[in-house]
Amino acid sequence: MLKQLCGVARVNFLSLTLVCIALAAAASWQAGHPLSPGLLTLITAIGLCAHISVNALNEYFDFKSGLDFLTNRTPFSGGSGTLIQHPAAANLALLLAVVSLLLVIAGGLYLSYQLSWQPLFIGIPGVLLIYGYTRHINRWPLLCLLAPGIGFGIFMTLGSYWVLAGSISAGAWLLAFIITLLVSNLLLLNQFPDVDADRQVGRRHLPIVIGRRHSASVYTLLLLLSYLLLLTGVSSGILPWQCLLALLTLGLVAKLLPGLFHNADKPQQLQPYLGMNVLLCHLYPLLLLAGLLWAGPA
Repeated sequence: MLKQLCGVARVNFLSLTLVCIALAAAASWQAGHPLSPGLLTLITAIGLCAHISVNALNEYFDFKSGLDFLTNRTPFSGGSGTLIQHPAAANLALLLAVVSLLLVIAGGLYLSYQLSWQPLFIGIPGVLLIYGYTRHINRWPLLCLLAPGIGFGIFMTLGSYWVLAGSISAGAWLLAFIITLLVSNLLLLNQFPDVDADRQVGRRHLPIVIGRRHSASVYTLLLLLSYLLLLTGVSSGILPWQCLLALLTLGLVAKLLPGLFHNADKPQQLQPYLGMNVLLCHLYPLLLLAGLLWAGPA
């Protein structure tokens, strides 16, 4: 049972939640706000529950719709395949999703009672996003593109900063927007191998609507915009210059983009670049975090 729970929770992908919350904590500390270990632990638990819930719901609904039986699975896309191997665990996946979501709601209400009700402006839409992502949002191309990034960038990263610092700074907004762009790109590229299968179950994400090659151009635009935001933040003094450490990821980008465009219409050849994209989505914010720690409290 534990192996099945870990499969539908996709525990190997939960590291992204830890990176986002760690970045928010570092930004709050660098802005001069003392960190509460207990509060940070609770925020991390809520974030992990949110990520587990959306993963488990995705696994459940993709199994029930038949999509899991159509997908050519890769280590980075197409789901875990757990319910294909263990179909009797479908109800367990749904239970995990519901319990995790209830824990998110309970944790959010507790924080609003203890601290402030205002972060509910982020928390409530976040809960709706968790519930609606697989069943509804995947049918709206632009919303499907931005929803994952908004979930991790605005709801998780900015929301965590808000709770930790008690307010939102311009720097926190910039970091949240950068994460939004990176995670939107993460899911965008992971949709490339699934185009044919997703089309059969009625999904309408960007690679289906405009094709993989044009979607690769969108990927490039969002990625360049993330670096533009970084440079703007540093040049304006909103972010410390040490955050320029994140520019070290440009070496990875220089390998990723040519391979992406060359293999955009060859899904079977894309796996190395999907891996590079996952690495980029972790390394970029970790280097931002390192820059904030290097800069020290303002």
